[in-house]
Amino acid sequence: MNLPNYFLADLPPEATLSPAMIAEACQTLKRNRERYLTSRSTNSMVKVLSEVAANWLQAGDPFRKLALELGPAKMGFSRETLAKGLDNFFRQLTPDNFNMLLVQEFGDAKRLDGFCADGEHNRMRAAMAIGPELLVHITAGSIPNPTLTGIVFGLLVRSAQFVKCASGASFLPRLFAHSIYDADPKLGACLEIAGWRGGNVDLENVLFAEADCVTATGSDETLAVLRPRLPVKTRFLGYGHRVSFGFVAREVLSDPDARRVVTNAAEDVVAWNQLGCLSPHVIYVQSGGEISPEKFAEWLAEELEQREQTEPRGELAAEHAAAIASRRSIYEIRAAHSPDATRHWCSKDSTAWTVIFEADARFQMSCLNRFIYVKGVKDLNEMLQNTEVVRGHVSTIGITVPEEKIRELAEQLARWGATRVCPLGRMQNPPLTWRHDGRPALGDLVTWTDLEM
Repeated sequence: MNLPNYFLADLPPEATLSPAMIAEACQTLKRNRERYLTSRSTNSMVKVLSEVAANWLQAGDPFRKLALELGPAKMGFSRETLAKGLDNFFRQLTPDNFNMLLVQEFGDAKRLDGFCADGEHNRMRAAMAIGPELLVHITAGSIPNPTLTGIVFGLLVRSAQFVKCASGASFLPRLFAHSIYDADPKLGACLEIAGWRGGNVDLENVLFAEADCVTATGSDETLAVLRPRLPVKTRFLGYGHRVSFGFVAREVLSDPDARRVVTNAAEDVVAWNQLGCLSPHVIYVQSGGEISPEKFAEWLAEELEQREQTEPRGELAAEHAAAIASRRSIYEIRAAHSPDATRHWCSKDSTAWTVIFEADARFQMSCLNRFIYVKGVKDLNEMLQNTEVVRGHVSTIGITVPEEKIRELAEQLARWGATRVCPLGRMQNPPLTWRHDGRPALGDLVTWTDLEM
């Protein structure tokens, strides 16, 4: 399948982008939005996006086939990991889920179409939500879901969009944009996909000057550099560095239930090779159950070995493989000197997966790519004491606890600062209605207009 040259990302690698090209692309996007996007109904947008998603779920879809054929080499994920990640994402894009999202964000799914009354008992006041004219996304290069979600949300609020990808990371966003163009050329004409190395001030200053709203995903340092470069009038939505971890209560550690919990934990480690902010660095296991934290770690290692046969990690860049090998060697030495405090399991003749058990409950940053820590704690309070170092930077806590304790524990985690609590096994697969970093999914994008009768 040969993709036509619709986007800047379709230009040959040797092509050089200029500030004039960026400015012209932004002006074209704004004109196309006025012609093709502002008058579209929410129902029509949901219909197109749902149909595009349904196509991506079909084995014969040409865009999916191209993603699975070329994606492993371009993105570093195995075909199996990429396929599961795409399935989990596109299954969320259904009319019912879109409706739930719109009602959650605006109270009425039609607020983007026109004025709606503010509740059944307040007929003298109405409001509508308007998306920015030009929405710019500055994306990171690790996993594709945040970028694809940004495109979907931008279309929902009727914004023309310029997606600036990290260098070499435009492959899947470009395919997604082409699939939208293929389904509805007028909507596709309201998108631009481009990629260059961050810090190109000449290109980015032009882009920022044209933008009404900029979203950015990356390190806290990157966001700190970007924020002061934006014009005062430009809204900035930054999503910085976040970490996640899991917690398993002792009550669920009875065999065979414990095996199911281990399987779910492995799902979170394997998904997108543990590279997202939602992936766990540590699984905390409460001691005192039928299965000890150390045994849990051993079973998790067995599960990851099985997953490597059915859903392999894929090849790593040499520097990432070297980082894993170096970290492993540290724990080999510790395990040799203190076998009661440290144990480790790892794939043979590769860096495909690594499990480290430590009696020391202090939070530890993983080097990712299926490198996971398992640590024992006596209770939830001890876990929170040992994760205090990352408090305020935690995205998701995956839990497996007795059903009657879920709300109590979730409330404690919410007051501590967690912005998402979910079942272990679903950490890297949030619903469409997820409030990223605790912020509104669509609400931060729009401007409200109130009408008083």
